[in-house]
Amino acid sequence: MSSLKQSLPRIGFVSLGCPKALVDSERILTQLRVEGYGISPTYENADLVIINTCGFIDSAVEESLDAIGEALAENGKVIVTGCLGAKGDGEVVKKAHPQVLAVTGPHALPEVMAAVHQHLPQPHDPYTSLIPPQGIRLTPKHYAYVKISEGCNHRCTFCIIPSMRGDLVSRPIGEVMQEAENLVQAGVKELLIISQDTSAYGVDIKYRTGFWQGRPLKTRLTELTQALSTLGVWVRLHYVYPYPHVDEIIPLMAEGKILPYLDVPFQHASPRILKAMKRPASVENNLARIQSWRQICPDITLRSTFIVGFPGETEAEFELLLQFLQEAQLDRVGCFTYSPVEGATANALPDALPEDIKEERRARFMATQEEISSQRLTRRIGQRMTVLVDDVQDNQVVARSAADAPEIDGLVYMADAPHLKSGDFVEVEIIASDAHDLQAKLVEAAVLE
Repeated sequence: MSSLKQSLPRIGFVSLGCPKALVDSERILTQLRVEGYGISPTYENADLVIINTCGFIDSAVEESLDAIGEALAENGKVIVTGCLGAKGDGEVVKKAHPQVLAVTGPHALPEVMAAVHQHLPQPHDPYTSLIPPQGIRLTPKHYAYVKISEGCNHRCTFCIIPSMRGDLVSRPIGEVMQEAENLVQAGVKELLIISQDTSAYGVDIKYRTGFWQGRPLKTRLTELTQALSTLGVWVRLHYVYPYPHVDEIIPLMAEGKILPYLDVPFQHASPRILKAMKRPASVENNLARIQSWRQICPDITLRSTFIVGFPGETEAEFELLLQFLQEAQLDRVGCFTYSPVEGATANALPDALPEDIKEERRARFMATQEEISSQRLTRRIGQRMTVLVDDVQDNQVVARSAADAPEIDGLVYMADAPHLKSGDFVEVEIIASDAHDLQAKLVEAAVLE
């Protein structure tokens, strides 16, 4: 067997960008293993390298181009896929690195595999039994992302995602549920539901009825979350726009069937700016919706992202955004300064703001939110909660609560619990906090099922 492993053609893989890109990477890696290719953790032991790129903002483009250059220098044979590959039909990549073997856009599994076959022929008689039903995953064993759709029907003026990923295409609900079920059977304890617009799931196919376990199931977010809630694991929703039908999901959170957590990208609070951004649900009264959600589910955690320094944003409109923060009392918030991404229609808007003003507003925004976050976390002291262990190092346990998504939110730290391991659920008592994270102690040594 060892000689077989050594003889397999081996492929190095670099995955950049958002969780949606990560899922694309997992699918490519799964197909590579299905076809008998080996995966190399180093450039020097790889026969070629695939890089899944990000191209959303200028810093991501730079990171992707740097990664391609490094792979070319270290290995020499590179296939590029992902969002950057869709820019200018691949010309952005080819102009910077003409030596690449092939360039494709995002969610382009057939095209990537065709390029692999061309430059590194498929091994003879691959051992498909080596591939688990849940496929190859880049996340830790205890959590996984499940992408329920590709693309987006919106045309936000600051965003170029539709030009790279296309319009909304919802996955069949039976396929989504089978993937989720396979993951749970493989030991996954938390499913993170992602797409470009999770609220719009099924719109493109008019909420067509599918089937899972022999029973009909409508392709709609409400029915999907209801079905996911039966799997007995944490279910976390990301990228949910504040449409009225999202209200139907909140009772499931209040009943403990899915995590009381919503990632809602509000982006701004000024009606004029939201209109200029062409944001969906821009006419919704978001403060009223937040209040109603909290009435139904008082423990709900709300995460959001915002853009400051959008073209034409006045000081008064920025102050309105700060006022929104104070009134909304969001739990987790990210903030970006407006970046004039090539191809975004907002670049043509008048009254672009200088970088120093944009950065100054971002700093004020984050200072305001940090105070809010610190106050909200302080209220957690003395509470008991269930946390999911992510890592244990040198007797320090790093975990997350229901309020914390991996990589983007806060953490819960514990000491003197070396018997715990990644994927354990345990009950803790919060003993301290800061602006982002919590300190806790174990309530009892037993691990929860």
